[in-house]
Amino acid sequence: MLLSTSRLAAAALVGAAGVNAAYSIATPADIRATARQVAWDLLQYYKGNQTGQTPGILPGPPPAGDYYWWEAGAMWGTLIDYWKLTGDSTYNQLITDAMLWQVGPGKDYMPPNVTASLGNDDQGFWGMSAMLAAENGFPDPPADQPQWLALAQAVFHTQANPDRHDTTCNGGLRWQIPLSNNGYNYKNSIANGCFFNLGARLARYTDNQTYADWAEKTWDWVVGVGFMDEEYHIYDGGHVEHNCTDINRAQFSYNSAVYLLGAAYMYNYTSGSDKWRDRTSALLDATLKTFFPDNIAFEIACEEHMSCTTDMLSFKGYLHRWMAVTTQIAPFTAEKILPVLQTSAAAGVATCTGEDTGRACGFKWNTKAYDGSHGAGQQMNVLGAVTSLLIEEARPPFTNTTGGTSKGDFNAGSHSDTFDGHLIPPTTADKAGAGILTVLILSAAVGMFGWMSTGL
Repeated sequence: MLLSTSRLAAAALVGAAGVNAAYSIATPADIRATARQVAWDLLQYYKGNQTGQTPGILPGPPPAGDYYWWEAGAMWGTLIDYWKLTGDSTYNQLITDAMLWQVGPGKDYMPPNVTASLGNDDQGFWGMSAMLAAENGFPDPPADQPQWLALAQAVFHTQANPDRHDTTCNGGLRWQIPLSNNGYNYKNSIANGCFFNLGARLARYTDNQTYADWAEKTWDWVVGVGFMDEEYHIYDGGHVEHNCTDINRAQFSYNSAVYLLGAAYMYNYTSGSDKWRDRTSALLDATLKTFFPDNIAFEIACEEHMSCTTDMLSFKGYLHRWMAVTTQIAPFTAEKILPVLQTSAAAGVATCTGEDTGRACGFKWNTKAYDGSHGAGQQMNVLGAVTSLLIEEARPPFTNTTGGTSKGDFNAGSHSDTFDGHLIPPTTADKAGAGILTVLILSAAVGMFGWMSTGL
């Protein structure tokens, strides 16, 4: 189904005052042209295809560059969606090469070179991008290479291993994987959210109840430990030495979005069960209320004072992308979601400069003007928002019986590293932040978070 005339008109009107003509979203053709430009600008931050650079990653980690390993995994997922929604295959080989280069010797997205800052959330983002490739029908890798579905299964299976689920805080995944890493004593929503999301999607794709059981168990744990409250606000996490009762109540949009998409998949997998419909609906309402003031995406934990880290500067893109897919697999949400995504995307493209040199998109979308900030995260945000405007004409995610061709492996992850006996001590740079920095950065960033625990 093509985008409705009324929705396109609404988006055009919202952005008309501030959108540079080079970033028009007035028609599907304009949307594709704008997305193509933003995608090109995004990839100017990628150096992995240059001589002497490491394929698959963005420059980093700090202090070598701005970006931690996980964000490149998220970028490839953004570009897979770009391919699906626009039909532009320009970057497909680049995406494939990058995602296969980083699988690691266990073919599970735990490459040794990132061990000192390897979190369950970091691994989870790469796994979700592999899952997305399978669901989107992204071209399969050569037969002698790891396959998308098998890679997603490997990530999930390693995270379902009993070694990662201890009794502290009554269960749940820790933030970090190796016990020597700074943050190993922290359990958080995003690590468990990636695991929940991946389980729900694997359940739908493979029609295997075991994945759904894990997803249900994880949701119940997040609620039980208090990381998700009765009003469906999702908080960051807590420390195991306090039985996770010292909850850091910062809220991030990607947390709400990763659980929302997972809940929608569970709704779809359970053939529209009332329980998962109610959970999806309530979480959607909380997400819209918290992160879309005036129907424009806003990162409440850091945006007002621009204390956002490099990680946080990319969250709006996942928010848009995952909400858009939610409308496909839980169609009852579309009436609420699509108009908001239109308004928010129009505000987002209004922050893009459109200049031939120094071209960039900003972060503070509610200003509808370029704010001087730039980076891979800001580009991903706008790219995700713009491409999501095409969601109504896209086919829903595949399963293995509705067009999916990716081959799975229920033994994937069985030869993964357990990190026993050869732990790599974290460096000073690693201690500054591993994976998605969801705790330490806030304690120094905003006065209102002065009460947060700094025990990491």
